Amino acid sequence: MTALQRVHDRLGHVVRELVKFGMVGGVAFVVDVGLFNLLLHQTDKPLTSKTISTVVATTVAYAGNRLWTFRRRSRAGIGREYTLFFLLNGVGLAIALGCLATSHYLLGFTSRLADNIAANVVGLVLGTTFRFWSYRRFVFPALLPEQAGDADLVSGDPLPPR
Repeated sequence: MTALQRVHDRLGHVVRELVKFGMVGGVAFVVDVGLFNLLLHQTDKPLTSKTISTVVATTVAYAGNRLWTFRRRSRAGIGREYTLFFLLNGVGLAIALGCLATSHYLLGFTSRLADNIAANVVGLVLGTTFRFWSYRRFVFPALLPEQAGDADLVSGDPLPPR
């Protein structure tokens, strides 16, 4: 196998994980934004609404990422993964809340549109970048040994043996 082929195989796997991560994230995003706006409409408390919507969306994202996106990566036990996933999501939440607080309270952009742009566009992009990197690095750290050299990893492959 040539060096170029090995690079392609390795990047191909990362791209497939990134696409799956994006799809799971899309579902979690709909949950997050929908619940955020519902709560914001009912309470007019942007930070509380965002915190609650993020916690619910995180639960959806954990299930999707564990069972699909990173299923070919080693497992350290659901308790450890769940804890790390939520701690790292807390950092992602802090990023989104920081963007929202800066926009809403420091810059004075208090409309619903401004709150959504700050939390669900700027905060989402920055938080998602951090999440993808940290999940791969800390929550689901390494490919399973039998999958590490497999160049033919496609989303329809059966689950690896445990």
